[in-house]
Order: sequence, then C-alpha cells, then structure tokens
Amino acid sequence: MGMPPVLGAGWRGRPLPAANGRGTNPPPSNVYKSDEELRNCSSTGNAVETSGTTSRNQKFATVIRHYMKQKKLKAATENVHQRCINGCSGEPHARRLAGPDRGFSSQRYAHSQSMRTVAVLGGGVGGLAASYYLCRSPQVTKVILIESSSRFGGWLRSTRRPDSAVFEQGPRGIRPAGAVGQNTLNMVDDLGLGREVLPVPYSHVASKNRFLYVNGRLNRMPSGLRGLLRTIPPFSRPLLYSVASEVLVKKSKEDDESVHSFVSRRLGQELADLAVDSLCRGVFAGDCRKLSVRSCFPPLFKAEQQRGSLTLGMLLGSGPSQTVTPGSLAKRAKKESWAQWSLRGGVETLPESIVEYLQRSGKVELQKNAPVKSMSHSELGWKIELEDGVVSADHIISALPSKALACVLPPSCQSLTRLLQDIHAVTVAVVNLEYDGSILPVQGFGHLLPSSEDKGLLGVVYDSVPFPEHNRPNGETTRLTVMMGGSWFQEEFGDPDSVSSESLLKQACEAVSSQLGVKAAPIWSLVSLHRDCIPQYYLGHYQRVESMRSFIRSRNLPLSLVGSSFDGVSVNDVIFSGRAAVEELFGL
Repeated sequence: MGMPPVLGAGWRGRPLPAANGRGTNPPPSNVYKSDEELRNCSSTGNAVETSGTTSRNQKFATVIRHYMKQKKLKAATENVHQRCINGCSGEPHARRLAGPDRGFSSQRYAHSQSMRTVAVLGGGVGGLAASYYLCRSPQVTKVILIESSSRFGGWLRSTRRPDSAVFEQGPRGIRPAGAVGQNTLNMVDDLGLGREVLPVPYSHVASKNRFLYVNGRLNRMPSGLRGLLRTIPPFSRPLLYSVASEVLVKKSKEDDESVHSFVSRRLGQELADLAVDSLCRGVFAGDCRKLSVRSCFPPLFKAEQQRGSLTLGMLLGSGPSQTVTPGSLAKRAKKESWAQWSLRGGVETLPESIVEYLQRSGKVELQKNAPVKSMSHSELGWKIELEDGVVSADHIISALPSKALACVLPPSCQSLTRLLQDIHAVTVAVVNLEYDGSILPVQGFGHLLPSSEDKGLLGVVYDSVPFPEHNRPNGETTRLTVMMGGSWFQEEFGDPDSVSSESLLKQACEAVSSQLGVKAAPIWSLVSLHRDCIPQYYLGHYQRVESMRSFIRSRNLPLSLVGSSFDGVSVNDVIFSGRAAVEELFGL
C-alpha cells in the first residue's frame, strides 16, 4: 500500500519523521500534496493542525489517522457496491490482468460493459471476425486474440507464386446470397477490398455448368426450366416430376433426420443417392446418411416444418429470417447477379486485411505461437494459461475447434467438455495442379462424385474457369484442385499421419487423367493435408449445441462459442457467428 495521499511535497528528498522521531524512506513522489494543501485542511478531524507550536510528529500522526479513517470508509463502501453488483447481475465484478511481459496491470476494477477485456481463442476467420466486431464496439476496452499456430487465417490459405499465379488450399469462392453473404460483403467493403473482388455472375459458364461424374462419365447437372422438363442423365426421369410430387408428401414429425432420408422421402431416392450425396461430399466432405438435415440445411428443414413442403416453403417463405442491411458492395452483387466471388490476391486476402485492421485499431493485442494450455474461471473472470504466461479476461469468445476447446476447459465444465468431444471432424487432402495449355474437355465450375462412384475422391474444381485472373499472366495454363478423403479418408488412404504426399499426388493425377482425359503430367503441384478441418453435423447436432449453450447460461459463464463447429461451416456462416456472439454479449 502506498503512503497517504495527503503527505506534502515538503517531505520529498529527506527522511519522513515517524511518531518516534526516527526517519523512514520518503514516499513515492506521486502521492504528495503541498504544504499549502496541508495548511488548508480543516481542524475538525479532517485537518492537520498548522500552528507554529505543532510539531511535525503531531502533524504526521494526525494525517495518518485521517487517512486510515477515509480508507476504512472507502473499503466499506466498495464492499457494499461489489456485493450489490454480484447479487444483481450474477457476473464477476472485477478482473485481474496478469502474465509476464504482456503489458497487463494487476489492478482490479469494476466490471462493466464499458470496461471489458475480451479474449478471443483461435485466429481463424471466426476468431478474426469476432475480434473485428469487438474492435468496432465502444464497449470494449481491450481485445486479446490468441492463436496457437504461426499464422492467422485458419483454413483460408492462398499460395501466391512469384509469377502471380494463385492457388487456394481452402475455400475458393464465397457466395453473396442471404443475410450472411451480405454481411461478409459489408465487411469486405469496410476493409477497403471492394476493388479487389473478382465476381462470378450467374450468367458465367462456371455458374451454369456443374457436373456429376457418374457411371464413368461427366454429366451436366440440369439447370433452368428446360433442364427440369427433360430427362437428363444420370437421372432416369425429369426432375420436375420429383418437385411436383413433393408437395403431396406428408410432413415428418421427427425432430431431426439424416439428409439422405429427408431427400429420399420428399424427392426420391435417386436424387438423394446421386445429387445430394455428391453435394454433401462437396460441401461437408461428409456422408449424407449421417449428416443432419436440420443443422446442415436449415432452410429445407424449416420449409417442411412451416409449409409442409419444400416447394411451398421456397415459393411462400418459411417465416422470419435473419436480415442484414446491405452496403454498397452487397447491393452491387445483387444488381449484377453474382453467384460467387473471390479476391484478386486469393481468399486469404480477407483474413490478412482483418489482421491489418486490428493492428491499426490500437485495441487488439495479437498473439501467435501461443497454444492455450488450460483455463480456469472465478469471480474475477477467466485465467488463460499459455506456454509463456497467463492472460486474464472478463469474457472469452472461443473460435477453437470443439475438441480443442474441450481439452482446455476446467474440471467444473465436464458436462460441456463431453458435449464438445461429441462433435467430430474429417480430414481432407487438397491437391493443386497446374497444366500447360487448355486441357479441359468441358467448361464449368467442376465436378463432384457420389460415394457410390469413388469414395476416396470427392471432386475436382476447374479453378481456371471461374477465376482466370489467378492464372499466371504469361502463357495459357489450366489450374485444377482435387479434393480427397473426408469421411472416407481412413478407409481409402489409411492413417493421415502415415499417408505420403507422393501417394496423394499420384491418385489425384490418375483421377484427372481418367475422368477428364488429361494425359499430360502437371507442370506444378502442391499437396496439402488438412487434418480435422470440417466439422460433421451428425443427427442431433442442434440438441448438442443447445445443451452446450444452456450449460453456459445456467452457470453464468462469460463464454461464447463461435466457429465452424456449431452454426455452419461456410466462410459466411463462421464470420456471421462472430458478429452474433459480439451482439449477444452486449445485448444488441
């Protein structure tokens, strides 16, 4: 405890007399008052006598008594105030900032929405988005973003070669549709990336032509009214028949259902076996017989529940939905009918720009190479143990994969830990290939394969068609991406820790050769193995997530869950989950 603040500057530089007349060390200079201030104190208990006959010892003793009296009164007042806060809000009223070399003070102060430190765990696009929205809130004092690896951005990774060619190891095209799509475009606009956007309209060949590889051949997916009216392989009848008869199918009374069962029941088994099976492999790298329709395709589930029919639900709407006020870029996307978009420097430009924004803000502390070892919670808030120190915060927004978070939660959260461990994720191999010249037999976005055709090969994206701007500028080339594994990785390729890049590259090249008729060898290649990269929303996923959040609410835990493990795996969904968590935190 420092010395009483009423001690005068006259003590500075010489011993401070004590009651016994012996000197002590002088107090810190910032607690002094002048001799004039001492003389102006009243003589009714708050005063120091200033007559010429009063000794310095008497003066000092009086000051000490006055200070202790005020200190006791202040302590009693703070105690009542803190009890009131705890009793009314149920939230911790104070925090302690600690940790070596992290610039934190150990001072405690009242917990309020205008004085918060929020720690964000995970520096993928979910954690970056949460930090971005926190940074824009005037109610946040400090944000600490903690990432275990050496880079931010998570699965959004773009390889940029010196010759300006760009290859995506993760997502490559982002959809602008819906509230979540508009929200992402608003962020892109706010970050000043509007001129970097590469739009792909619905009129583009990559939007109109998508293929299924079935029975050893490429089949163009039906599109438009003509496509619905005609029988187009690999389907045995016009799709309009399935759509029309769907209106007569009774609504299910089940709380959840697999995607395959849902589509088989409403649209027919052929559509489920071929189109929907392939779609789930392309989006989730997952098995549609295990995935939940309620969690993976909420609009379909909601349409049946609200309207009794997918067709009627799509035509008439299925009740209220999320809304986002579109900015100029989102309005442009709607006006120009964008189907998807990317960025000139690759999708990784988005997380890179968010990081730059956070660095400029002055409110965010960015930590890389900082894996979380453990977490503990008390009335003072969270204490997060890292390899080289401890970080404390009032609130945590976790964008970690569910199992990673489960490994660091305290023992008091065992129920939450078990629920988090029940969410599984799959491993995907991504092989980027570049060929000399134009080697594709068809033009389109790419092709997918149902599991009945080849379990190990999920699909091939014809990257040069939607985004030719990512080709090298000199000399015509074709860029492809082959995706393999997913739910079938272990079965088809073995242990991810044992599989070699050479074997994956060989199988990718063989697939391109057999399915696209490309006999030439690639002139460049890159193999990436993404372990546990896509969470699988199996049956009952929505119940697990609700149970997690119910546990958090019941314990008054200052913890928010965001990221692909919970409310959607797309880039748009993950970014929106970060925004939603921040808005919920501040009651917006």
